[in-house]
Amino acid sequence: MLTDKHIDIIKSTIPLLENAGPALTSHFYQRLFSHNPELQDIFNMSNQKTGRQQVALFEAIAAYAKNIENLSALTSAVERIAQKHTSFNIQPDHYAIVGHHLIETLRELATAAFTPEVESAWTSAYQFLAGIFINREDELYQQRSLAIGGWQGARTFKVIEAVSESALVKSFTFAPIDQGPVIDFIPGQYLGLEVKPTGNDYKEIRQYSLSDKPNGKNYRISVKREQLGVPGKVSNYLHDEINVGDEVKLYAPAGDFFFIDRQSPTVLISAGVGITPMQSMLETLADRKHSHQVYFLHACEDTEQHSFSKRTHELVQSNSWQQKVWYKNKTEQQPHINKGMMDLSTVDLPTENGNFYLCGPIAFMQFAKQQLLKLGVGENNIHYEVFGPHASL
Repeated sequence: MLTDKHIDIIKSTIPLLENAGPALTSHFYQRLFSHNPELQDIFNMSNQKTGRQQVALFEAIAAYAKNIENLSALTSAVERIAQKHTSFNIQPDHYAIVGHHLIETLRELATAAFTPEVESAWTSAYQFLAGIFINREDELYQQRSLAIGGWQGARTFKVIEAVSESALVKSFTFAPIDQGPVIDFIPGQYLGLEVKPTGNDYKEIRQYSLSDKPNGKNYRISVKREQLGVPGKVSNYLHDEINVGDEVKLYAPAGDFFFIDRQSPTVLISAGVGITPMQSMLETLADRKHSHQVYFLHACEDTEQHSFSKRTHELVQSNSWQQKVWYKNKTEQQPHINKGMMDLSTVDLPTENGNFYLCGPIAFMQFAKQQLLKLGVGENNIHYEVFGPHASL
């Protein structure tokens, strides 16, 4: 049970956490994988190499400590993480393992400061938070398993189509080998995909945005081949080795970033492979004959890097919607294509009543969000998704 005394102690340890910084979570992950190497089947080891996961976990721990008296401030973060956890099939036993290594990490790094009282407070705080996650994730698992076409855990699918959408992006369409229906998703959500790349000691699970409208029969994702920095182990494996007829395991659609019909104009803003959830939204809006104006705004390197360009233009034109594209390297001469950085001030946007959806690299979304705020768009009307460990804009 989490008491007022526990809360006071937790808050008193905030300076200790801040002084330790991401070094604390680096130590935690080293300890976790040393004692429980099987968890490498679940965690994204590429994010471990880049340090993104360590930073994200540290920020989450610090946010929990600072808001422990006002957990409502963390509601959206809890939902986002719970959704992501279900696409890894996280179970209650995993929380016990993680909790043990977190407490032992604090003991090993804080030494003298980690008194029995501090240990009791952090143990209670962790168990309290774990309980919130376990309960919410159980609700999500139950909802999805009971829905038409739903399931829990991994389900085997086969690739029925593989299509190159641009120089670096390829779409894969999956149908279940049991030939049963598949649960509908909300445009903007993602699938958890499990594979074991050639030469890999462990399985890899990644989340990829769904890029088509729901149809109850199959799913489509669109994957960018990640070549720069730490090469994408799974994305390169999918591009190079997964073909029509091959099998993969999928976890049911999840995610807290999705289109909600607020009976208002909709503005879809993306860059690079961030176009994938926007394409899903666009396909769905067209299928539903959305009654409000839609704006499709996209930025990428050039025509070779522009995924879905022909399909997007067809949907926009046939519905009398608006489209504007920015290429860093412009080669095509079309009225809706511009050269350079995205400039939202050049578009007559519904700043007062529109809802704006952003997806792309963090720097791009920060850039776009600041433009929207400057144009007078309300913060609550801006919705966004960050790939990988979450970061705030």
